[in-house]
Amino acid sequence: MLLMNPKTLSFQRHFSTTACSLLVTVSLFGVTIARADPVSELASFSVFDKVDLAQLAKSDVKTAHGPPMRNARFLAVQSCYVAPGSPAQQIEALRRWDPTRHRELKVFLHSDLPSNPSPANFEKLKNAPGNSSVRSFVTATEKLSPELQISKDEAKKFSAAAGGGGAMPPAVAAFWTDVLTARTKTFVSGGMAAEPPYDHAGPSVRASDEVNGLLREQGKIRQQFSGLLGATGIGRGAGSLRAELYWELLDVDDHGVVTLGASYSRGGAGSTYQSADVLYYASGGYYVALTLYQLWPVTVEGKPSTLVWRGDMISSAELGSLHGVERLGSESVMMKNITKAVTSFRRETGGR
Repeated sequence: MLLMNPKTLSFQRHFSTTACSLLVTVSLFGVTIARADPVSELASFSVFDKVDLAQLAKSDVKTAHGPPMRNARFLAVQSCYVAPGSPAQQIEALRRWDPTRHRELKVFLHSDLPSNPSPANFEKLKNAPGNSSVRSFVTATEKLSPELQISKDEAKKFSAAAGGGGAMPPAVAAFWTDVLTARTKTFVSGGMAAEPPYDHAGPSVRASDEVNGLLREQGKIRQQFSGLLGATGIGRGAGSLRAELYWELLDVDDHGVVTLGASYSRGGAGSTYQSADVLYYASGGYYVALTLYQLWPVTVEGKPSTLVWRGDMISSAELGSLHGVERLGSESVMMKNITKAVTSFRRETGGR
């Protein structure tokens, strides 16, 4: 989903669309928009105030910096593109997409989760690759590094028992299996608001506070997605909408990270969709990450297509220490990695 260090961020997985509110019909340069004006709606809440659908359909993903935010830990990037097929087809393709098949995304392990997971759902940890990223993750765990984002209570449960081989020692695998299982169950029952804080070392940080802060600083986006977000466990209680749950082991700047995610999507008027994907737990590098998507149906040169808007937001302690050129560089790398992830998905699913 997301690569942990904000200098090399990569958002990998889900996206969706929203209900259209403008009921008109437009035909322009071979592009027909049925029952709604997606371009106007896109301009109403995003940084893309002028989009030529015909040109966008012939180009790669368009990416731009999000609006500036007062909190130095926060960073946002927006992107848009046109994909072949309907929004429903795009959503289904995303559900089937496996980032581990794309080495450039550096996702080592990925697995979907049931609503009531057991330790067996994290068995793949024992098959972690023996690379430098995983070794750094193991070392940090065995030393209970202050960089680990766990609670004080979770830290007390680690036991560096001897024995066993492989890239992921049994004691390390068992510890993270317990942490990830418990945090997933907590999320299902109480949403992000119920998640334990990161307070193993340093100030206490709650992922729910961070994601709510991100949304407060982007009022137009928050309003656009308020109906969907209000039904989820993102930044609040459990919510009424069922989440698609997953976990991953991935690489960021040669450091391994385990992360937990939840994805929500629902259809709206005119065959549109909205989707929200939240990384509500990470073992290090970033506090929380949120990706929102909106998909509108359009017809380009007589073929059913989808206009996709994507908004990526992240909160990270390291971002708070970056200024000037360093921060601009971090934003640029984030944009490039999002482009890389979207390009990989589009190539696999028959896009550009």
